[in-house]
Amino acid sequence: MMEPIDKSKVQEKLDAFTNKPVYIHLETTNGAYASHFGNEGVNVGAYIRNAKVTFSNAVIKGDVGHRVGLKTELGWVYAEGLTDWEIYQKDDLLLAGHDAEGRLMVALQISEQPFK
Repeated sequence: MMEPIDKSKVQEKLDAFTNKPVYIHLETTNGAYASHFGNEGVNVGAYIRNAKVTFSNAVIKGDVGHRVGLKTELGWVYAEGLTDWEIYQKDDLLLAGHDAEGRLMVALQISEQPFK
């Protein structure tokens, strides 16, 4: 069951994935960036699934609409607007950002196993 982000608990879980090969799922929905830039009605989005990465550092920042950055050898993976979290299917980390109406805007999952 998802609950509001507790930064210390999320950071602890992010740290547990550090320096291990993991799979990430990252997506935004249509409204995530369109509404942010005042472009309602513009179709935007991003989706990546089963990208295998190893990150050397993971950071969660912010108070409302948290940001998570994963530092890889070649750059950063970054998700913003995260509001909720849960441990999913035993050890996977699921982070999600919901708008004021409860709609999903952004999701970041991290797992040591590929996603189905």
